[in-house]
Amino acid sequence: MAQCVQSVQEFIQDSFVPMVAVLCSEDAERVTRKNNLSFPELLRPFCRLTSEGHLRDPNNQVVVVKGLRISVTGINTRPPQSPELHRLLSQAVSVCQPPEGSPANVITAGDYDLNISDRTVKASVPWYSDWKETLTQLSSSKYYTATTPWFETYRENFLQSMPASEHEFLNHYLACMLVVSSREAVPTEQFLKLSQEQHRIQHSGEYTHPKWFIPNTLKYYVLLHDISEGDEQRADSVYEDMKQRYGTQGCYLLKINSRSGSTGADEQMPDPWSQYLHKTSIHNPELYEEYAVSNAVENNIGAEEDGLDPSIRDGVSETPPLQLDHPTDAGYPGNDASQSVNNVDETRPQKQASGTSHTSPTPRGTCLTLNDHDHIRQFIQEFTFRGFLPHIEKNIRQLNDQLVSRKGLSRSLFSATKKLFGGGKVPEKSIAELKNTAGLLYPSEAPELQIRKMADLCFLVQHYELAYNCYHTAKKDFLSDQAMLYAAGALEMAAVAAFLQSGAPRPYPAHYMDTAIQTYRDVCKNMLLAERCCLLSAEILKSQVKFSDAATLLIKMTSEDSDLRSALLLEQAAHCFINMRSPMVRKFAFHMILAGHRFSKAGQKRHALRCYSQALQVYKGKGWTLAEDHINFTIGRQSFTLRQPENAVAAFRHILINDSKQSAGQQAAFLREYLYVYKSMSQLSGDGSLPQLPLPCLHSSQTRVFFGHERRLAEGEKQAATHVSLEQEFDRDLSQLWRELEERVVSVANRGTVPITFQPSQCCLNSQTDNLRYPLAVVEEPIIVEVVFRNPLKVPLALSALSLLWKFTLKGFSDPQGGATGETTTALKDIIDTQVIPEFTISPEETKVARLKLLPHKTGELHVLGVVYNLGTGEVGNSEGSLAEDLVCVRGQQNLEIQGPRLNMTKEEKTSVGYGPDRRLDPIITPPMPLLEVFFINFPTGLLSGEIRKAWVEFVNVSAVPLTGLRVGSTHPEFFTFGSATSDLTPVTPTAAEHCSAYKTVAMPPSVATVSLVSPAVFGVTSSDQLVVTEIPLSRGVLGPGEALQIPLWLRGPDQEGVHEINFLFYYESTEKTAKLSHRVLRHTAFICTSRSLSVRATASRSNTLHGRERETEEQQEAEEKNGSMLVFVDVENINTSEASVREFHIVQVSSSSRQWRLHKCINPVGDEDSKLASRERGKLCFKATRCRTEEGGIVSSTTPCADFFFRRGLHSEARRGGMSAGGASQMQRKSLTPQSGTDDGGTSIVKKCSEVELDIIVLWKAYVVEDNKQLILEGQLHVALQTIGKESCSLSDVLNGFCKILDNVKSHIETQEMVLLKFKPDVPPPVSKPSLEQLSHLIKTCLHYPESYDHPFPQKSLCTVPVTLTLSNCSLAQVDVIVDLRHKTTSPESLEVHGSFSWLGQTQYKLQLQGQEVYRLFLKACFFQAGVYNLGTPRVFAKLAQTSAMCETSQQSAMPALIIINSI
Repeated sequence: MAQCVQSVQEFIQDSFVPMVAVLCSEDAERVTRKNNLSFPELLRPFCRLTSEGHLRDPNNQVVVVKGLRISVTGINTRPPQSPELHRLLSQAVSVCQPPEGSPANVITAGDYDLNISDRTVKASVPWYSDWKETLTQLSSSKYYTATTPWFETYRENFLQSMPASEHEFLNHYLACMLVVSSREAVPTEQFLKLSQEQHRIQHSGEYTHPKWFIPNTLKYYVLLHDISEGDEQRADSVYEDMKQRYGTQGCYLLKINSRSGSTGADEQMPDPWSQYLHKTSIHNPELYEEYAVSNAVENNIGAEEDGLDPSIRDGVSETPPLQLDHPTDAGYPGNDASQSVNNVDETRPQKQASGTSHTSPTPRGTCLTLNDHDHIRQFIQEFTFRGFLPHIEKNIRQLNDQLVSRKGLSRSLFSATKKLFGGGKVPEKSIAELKNTAGLLYPSEAPELQIRKMADLCFLVQHYELAYNCYHTAKKDFLSDQAMLYAAGALEMAAVAAFLQSGAPRPYPAHYMDTAIQTYRDVCKNMLLAERCCLLSAEILKSQVKFSDAATLLIKMTSEDSDLRSALLLEQAAHCFINMRSPMVRKFAFHMILAGHRFSKAGQKRHALRCYSQALQVYKGKGWTLAEDHINFTIGRQSFTLRQPENAVAAFRHILINDSKQSAGQQAAFLREYLYVYKSMSQLSGDGSLPQLPLPCLHSSQTRVFFGHERRLAEGEKQAATHVSLEQEFDRDLSQLWRELEERVVSVANRGTVPITFQPSQCCLNSQTDNLRYPLAVVEEPIIVEVVFRNPLKVPLALSALSLLWKFTLKGFSDPQGGATGETTTALKDIIDTQVIPEFTISPEETKVARLKLLPHKTGELHVLGVVYNLGTGEVGNSEGSLAEDLVCVRGQQNLEIQGPRLNMTKEEKTSVGYGPDRRLDPIITPPMPLLEVFFINFPTGLLSGEIRKAWVEFVNVSAVPLTGLRVGSTHPEFFTFGSATSDLTPVTPTAAEHCSAYKTVAMPPSVATVSLVSPAVFGVTSSDQLVVTEIPLSRGVLGPGEALQIPLWLRGPDQEGVHEINFLFYYESTEKTAKLSHRVLRHTAFICTSRSLSVRATASRSNTLHGRERETEEQQEAEEKNGSMLVFVDVENINTSEASVREFHIVQVSSSSRQWRLHKCINPVGDEDSKLASRERGKLCFKATRCRTEEGGIVSSTTPCADFFFRRGLHSEARRGGMSAGGASQMQRKSLTPQSGTDDGGTSIVKKCSEVELDIIVLWKAYVVEDNKQLILEGQLHVALQTIGKESCSLSDVLNGFCKILDNVKSHIETQEMVLLKFKPDVPPPVSKPSLEQLSHLIKTCLHYPESYDHPFPQKSLCTVPVTLTLSNCSLAQVDVIVDLRHKTTSPESLEVHGSFSWLGQTQYKLQLQGQEVYRLFLKACFFQAGVYNLGTPRVFAKLAQTSAMCETSQQSAMPALIIINSI
């Protein structure tokens, strides 16, 4: 419950004060009117005694009266009317509003921030212990609870306006002041007339009001003297006569108006009447007329029953939204029912006029000085102490004597009450058992009423103990008579008297109050008395920190008969919940909602708005979405009704921007209300600026900006370059790939260096791109801004006239001064063409993008600020489908405010929260630039592995500026080639090339190798960047405006099966260099589906055969042995699975490329025919390879496109050996080779060279394919790189090879499955390691020389000795230590088949040292014991490098079985 200004004791004492009536003569009234005051108003500020009063009770005990206040009012014989009282109470509450702009005392206590009235209170949930301690401290703080002055005003006015009742005497008049002016001719006669008038009012029976306490009313005669006009001596003489006539204690001379009003106008005098003036309104209703005019508008123009009209509840609004209606509270007679909105508008000037009058209130007391104030104060003191209190004391004694004599009791009521309370207690009957005797009336002389009179008199003079005893006695008498109204009054005052007793001799009997309230309400049907009882009891309970009981009591008193009373009590109950030891914040909010609802019904719009606003602080952001929507909707309506359109718009905006759980019909009603309020506000403001609209939700961070024309569609066989479009999703890895590729192309274009001012091209900007720099756009090229809208509602939204809002600064880049600048926010056709979307409908809960276009015509700086549009509901008005014109539609804007990336580079940025700029919406418009379009003709979508296909590419300059420096870069340079500079570009058109072979053929004998010496530089392969970047030759080096260039493009299917992503980057420049934009690029991404064709595996083996018969001289033999030869086995397998289309493959030609080796001849006796491979067939070819005699490399089929693709192949073996750097080649390799580095030791490199082959095999093939009953011939080539002797190499990678084997086992429907896009990344090079055992086993090459057959006469000579020469060849360039061991006995399966054994004669072990590439012959003898076939390959050879002492000898690879036939003759 809100805190009061007074304490509970002061509040109760001021609620029940002695009543004094006033009768003034006309002259006396004229004297007081000089001060703009009546006589009762003149006395009002001085009616509280500043000193103590004393009187004696019937037992002659002194009773001290402290701070007594008397109520002096004029006699009003007209009985009070209930509607008028309701109106005055409502006006009192309406006038009293919380102060605006007053400083708030902020106290932190957790999460909640409750702005209650003019102070700020914070509470928190969940209910943690520390939170409870904080709230306990707050409860004891004087700053905690905020006062509710409107409730105090209502309570005071309510208690003062209580009509006098027959069952109690508290508000009956005890005395009457008769006031006469000293200027009267005969003042005594005037006093006599007034006295007779008072007697007639009290005793004639003509008037039922006012009520008088006792028949013998005290009459006090006051002579009022005007010092500024009257004769003071005459006044004194009249006063002396009065004292003789009425006694000194019954009259008084009051002198006022010591100065005239004109003389003291400039002097500031205190005005003690201002704070009391509104409180006199109950007894002087005319003072409220000005407030009635000023508050009729704001409190009566809209009083919805629950904040939602019936049409809103049903979701369909047939009437215009927010139609102003009238109050429904019967207790608040406001405007006429016929008052309309127009009439309300007409009343506004009156309100302003009345408000103006309030600013300069009428001065009061202008004729009074401070001495006059003292005179009035002294007069009240004299009246009270010398006349009023003695009169009360005398009446208490008289009543006590009457009660004693009539009841036959003892002299003192104390002894009587003791006897009554000493016996057994009489059980009280319950309210339900009592019959309805509320209408029972006692005669005025009844002893029960005399006890009640005595009790009331004692209560008024603060003798609470005697009052309690009298009330208790009267209560028993009333209950015994079943006079329930009298009994309830006695119970009520007994409880109050018990509470007010000093020293608290007995606890507060709350059950007395509960019984009294129940009796008043249910039995007597008197809600006024029940309300008074409730107000008193709640304040007492609150003082005893029983907030729960007080809240329960207040809630029980709410009813339907008075909305104003229910609203005030519910608000106080809410304050009780927040003041508990464990504050109930949600109960507080709920009851504030109930109070706001009842305030609204009572016409108190401002108080209703305040209650809803306070409750919103609890429900806001806690997930109570439906409650929050209801509160915001009601706040919006109340604010609009109170002419606060800004607050109304803010409340409705909050409903619409959150994810509402309301039904579609309810949301549609909310939207209509908002649009209506919004439109009204815009009409009232009339400033022309477009305010912010809350709908639809604008996702600024998802805004994308595209620079350039939209992509052209394909035309027939022509396929346009994909470039960049808004349909593409952003891929960070792909973006980085394009950036690196562009940087490489720029590096090549600038002779190997990247300019410092290089800025990668970004055609499409989004939240993931780098937006720290200002983007560059080109004049006369469109800028497309893609804005993302989301409709959070379940109803459609209709946007119309949707366009971008921008600001442009003109700037001429050719002018060093920057040119003239100007800013505009409207679409000026000569600067920028702005696209306007006429209609844009967003479905319920839909996220939809709008692409808005700008076409700049001038150079300068552009800033896109936001979007402007008309917002309306998505309902269709007529059959044509256009929007209904009668629907509410408002125009507004939304700003595109994009937050940049979080700064996190420096230490300061990491420790603070800062964001960088995002400039995607701030492009710089540059001068004209060339614009290139690229078209691909006959570009395939599917190829076989290694297949060669010819396509055409067309370059078109569609701008008005010539372009130059055309280059193309790619991530897969091995996929395409434009041919070498010397190749024949025939045929010249795509149609003429349909049936031409891709290869240039020459006549030659079969199985004979021809040698051609070529260089990679002829085919444009001179460096790693040159391999990636290709320059397109242009006629005269320029492609003019509108010109086109068409050149052939050779394609080769990738070796891996699957879907491949091939990226092309076309680079070009303008002939006129500008500072802003140095170059432009065009991107193209092609997807090629590769099918399997052939699998080529190659193995190189050392040749160990004897060549003695072929050698002519010893020198030739030594040279041949030194150079050596080897066998190359090529296995070709048809792994194509599409049996229906591909019939067979033909191996047309096998070529080689190496600096050290060349294919000498084909050993296979194939004849002149090609090798044919049907499905799943495998062929094996064997070739003899010899070392080259020259340093130049040789390649067969050395023309375009065979040589192009060989030099561009995936495994750049040429790059590793020769002019190309290993680093540059490895950047583009899909399978990285271990490069030679300086960290290898000498032994490792020597050992590696022993087993290296460095021979590349090229297999050319043809495939016969049947498509659409036509036979086509496909051509292709496969590459195999032989690296090591004895190690098999394949045209496919090992991983893919295993993948192919797995696919072979899958069912035949594998071809119907979707191909997966493969992305290959470079492998990490393996770390440098020591040479393996396999590498060390190739240091020494061995060969046995012996006769193939030997005849020996075993019968004559049992032992056969055969000379054998073991040739040892050092394959390395270093010294090698060799051990030859002849003791080895073979156990291999081959040797076991040979029967018998033989022995080596002579030394069984030899230790030798061979120099680099030295050939050493060791002459041995073999001894045989019988004829047969023997294997001489039993010697074991061990070798190690001479300089590596720590290394053990490694067994060398054994030669092929050396069989000898021993014949017996």
